[in-house]
Order: sequence, then structure tokens, then C-alpha cells
Amino acid sequence: MALSQRLEFRQSQSLVMTPQLMQAIKLLQLSNLDLTTFVEEELERNPLLERANDEAGGGDAPAEAGQFNDGDDFGGGSDEPGGGPGEAFEPGQEEWMSKDLGTRAEIEQTLDTGLDNVFSEEPAEAAARNAQDAAPTTYTEWGGGASGDEDYNLEAFVAAELTLTDHLAEQLSVAFTGAAQRMIGQYLIDLVDEAGYLPPDLGQAAERLGATQKDVEDVLAVLQKFDPPGVCARNLSECLAIQLRELDRYDPAMQALVEHLDLLAKRDIAALRKLCGVDDEDIADMIGEIRRLNPKPGMKFGSARLQTMVPDVYVRPGPDGGWHVELNSDTLPRVLVNQTYYSQLSKKVGKDGDKSYFTDALQNATWLVRALDQRARTILKVATEIVRQQDGFFTHGVAHLRPLNLKAVADAIQMHESTVSRVTANKYMATNRGTFELKYFFTASIASADGGEAHSAEAVRHHIKQLIDQEAPSAILSDDTIVERLRASGIDIARRTVAKYREAMRIPSSVQRRRDKQSALGNVLSTALSDRSRNTEPA
Repeated sequence: MALSQRLEFRQSQSLVMTPQLMQAIKLLQLSNLDLTTFVEEELERNPLLERANDEAGGGDAPAEAGQFNDGDDFGGGSDEPGGGPGEAFEPGQEEWMSKDLGTRAEIEQTLDTGLDNVFSEEPAEAAARNAQDAAPTTYTEWGGGASGDEDYNLEAFVAAELTLTDHLAEQLSVAFTGAAQRMIGQYLIDLVDEAGYLPPDLGQAAERLGATQKDVEDVLAVLQKFDPPGVCARNLSECLAIQLRELDRYDPAMQALVEHLDLLAKRDIAALRKLCGVDDEDIADMIGEIRRLNPKPGMKFGSARLQTMVPDVYVRPGPDGGWHVELNSDTLPRVLVNQTYYSQLSKKVGKDGDKSYFTDALQNATWLVRALDQRARTILKVATEIVRQQDGFFTHGVAHLRPLNLKAVADAIQMHESTVSRVTANKYMATNRGTFELKYFFTASIASADGGEAHSAEAVRHHIKQLIDQEAPSAILSDDTIVERLRASGIDIARRTVAKYREAMRIPSSVQRRRDKQSALGNVLSTALSDRSRNTEPA
């Protein structure tokens, strides 16, 4: 086959992902906090971008400047005779002030006395001392700022909370004097979580610090004596044991109980009584002491401040019986393109490089404004369709939540599924039934037993929880029984699906629920009997 060179023309269509298009896609899935951060960076980078409220705020500047012009007086422009300093200032005084008074000797000769007698410094010094000794009379004097300022931040005066790490570090500086021990202790303190626990395995600590395992264990033994009691433990049993030693209650019987907390969780009192070698009354007292301990000693200290969730969409009942969907304007950044500034610069800039820079800045600013507007419109369109699809949820509750997927919403608003997926990521909707993430309304479908309309997975979970909450202590529902009752309600579901939903909601098994409810019922009966016997005792 002969090889040859030739030229061919081919026409084809392809979608090119420009940087602007990729940024627009990225803006869709950003949360309101991330979007605010992105816009702030663009405002710093692009000189042609400005906040929408800057223009409104700048309009007050001329009025404020006019209050301090040369024609005004300091008294607020009083029309009364002699009411302002400007009227009391006569031309003769101005001529006297502009006159040269001469040297110090000439002034003293003119006044026929020394200047110290005329301008005594004692009253000024006394006034200065009185001003320094006087206590602040207003709150702003204490704070050092003006209370009338709009940027006045009261939180600046709030003391920072003492964290668990700082509290342990203060005790560390007193407990150890050696630099090596302090280094090991600080390393372990940095590993403590907000609940006060260390990782179960500290084998890598000695290797990273270049110390022996015995040195780490010795420092850990001291750290476990720090306040609060139970801190720096590696598991729950060790945490409770530390607190019991602090109370001088860690005897062999209590040690056996702490080492078998799994039996206590299962409420296997008979096995615990046998292991501890005590009677029913003693085991009840021991369990009461365990319940009075703190399983998370570090939680009482200040931790990281949680960010408040701000909804992106509000859903309110409409006057016609429908639902009104609107965007939260507080979460939408408002930016404008300063066309006036660009026109002024384009006339003065002469270099081609500078012209190209400002042209690109104008294009980027215009694109950002359009992208933000398109993002808001897309969020509103998707949220409106979700409310229309899930009207039963807003009217009647979770039990009427319908199965919904991305494709159904995308087809209804004529968009791609990936666009709907990006819009629903990290977005929240405030409704009459609480605040939910937009993805909450997309649930899988479970077939109906009678061939009717499918059921939402979230509605089935809610039904399972209602059945378990209403069960009696003497008639605990097993997973098979729950399946039978759901099928009687028209929900075709497998037993493993019921078990999966139950575990996802952190509901224990039927065996564990029977023990818990019987134990709780026994405690109530014993308390009632003791109260009755106490009331029937003779006076």
C-alpha cells in the first residue's frame, strides 16, 4: 500500500469547555458560604467589579462632606444672634490674630509682666491629671470605640472559651519539668479529641518522638490524673476506671463490671451478678454509680463553633392554598460591573498590554454577573419543581413523601440530570416542617404490594419507626412481624431491607429492645412499690 500526503477538509461539531463554562458549572454546586468566598476573591482580583450596595453607600458621602465645608459653623448653623462662633468672630479679631506679636521679650515688655504669670500651666496640668484619674463614664470609653459606628462588634469583647487542649497544656507545664517529658505530653495532648479520648493505639507515638514505649506510658499515666477525671483514656472502660479510682471505688467487683460493659449494654444482669460475685441490691448500686460517671469528660470545655445552617430557599403557604417558593436574598452575592470606571480607563490607558488586561477584566466581570444570575434562576426552577412533585409532604408530612429521582425533575424543567445534581448539592430549603437539604426529597421507590403507586424509602423508614415506637414491652415486634404489617399496609419489602433501615436509624434489635423495655418497666414498678411501702409505714 503506497503512502502519500494529502489535505482534507472535515466539518464536525463538538462542545468546547471554556474556562467560563467550567466556572459556571462549578458555581452551581457551591454552597452559599463557598460562593461568598469565591465572590470576595473576584472582588479583590478584578478592579471593575464592585458590590451592589457600594453605590448606594457612596451617595451619602457628598452630604456628609457638606457638613464640614468652610461656610458652615460648628454650632449647626444657628440663626440666633450670637448663637454661633462664626458670628462672634469679628474682623477686628481676625486682624489681631494675624498680627505678628514679636519675640518673648517684646511680649513681656508689652504686657509689663512675665508670660508665666499670664499663661499659668497649673490649671492645664490639673485638668490633665483629673481627666486621667476620672473613671470612664460611658460604655464606649471602656470599649475604646464609638457605639454609633455601624461596624461596632459586641463579640469583640467576649472572652474566648477555654478549650480542653489549653486546659491540659496548663497542667502539663506544672506536672513535668523535663523538656523530653513535656514534648511527649504535648504530643499526646494534641491527639486528644473533643470528648477527651486518645487513639486506642499509641505505638507510633514513641517511634515519631524518638522515645521508648515506657517513657510514653509513664507520661500517659500522669496525663490520666489531670482534670477533668477520665481524660486521656483510650476507651470507655479505661475512662470509667480512671473516674472510679478518683472516687476510691475501683474494687475487684467494680473492676469486673467495668471490664464487661458489653453485658451491661445488653442488660444481662444475671451474668454481671455472677461475674462480680454480688447480690441484686449491690449490682443495682454499682450500675447506678456507673451511670453517674461522665463517659465524655472533655465535652464540658469549649469546642469548635458550629456554623449555623442558612437556607437557600424558603417555602411558604400561599394565599390560594398552594406553596410560594422564593430565594433567600441574604445568601445571594450582589455584584455590579463598573462601566464608568472602565470607560475612563480606556481613554487614558495607552499600552496594548494594559488595554488587554482591562478588556479581560470587563469580560470576566460581565460573565460573573451573568453566571450568578443564571445560578439563582436555576436553583429557583429546581426548587419549584421539587415542591410541586412533593406537595403531599408539605401538606401532610413525611408519610406522604413520594419517590423521586433526578431524571424526573430534569425532564420536567428540561435540563440535564447532572445540572440538577449540582444544584441540589449543599443547598437547603426552609419549610413549614423544618429545614432540609434538597437531596432529602430524592428517595428510592419501594414497590406496592397491591400493584398500586410506589412508596418512598423515607416514608417507609418513618412507618417502621412508628411501629417500633408504638410496640408494647410484652409484644416486641421482630423484623418478620414488621414485614408482615408493612405488607398489610400495601408495602412490599424484604426482611433484610427492614433490618437495614432499622440499623440506619440506630434502632436495636428486637431482643435488645425487649431487655431495655422490661428493665425500664421493672425499675418503674420497683420505684412505685418502694413509694407505696414508704407511705404505708406507721408514723
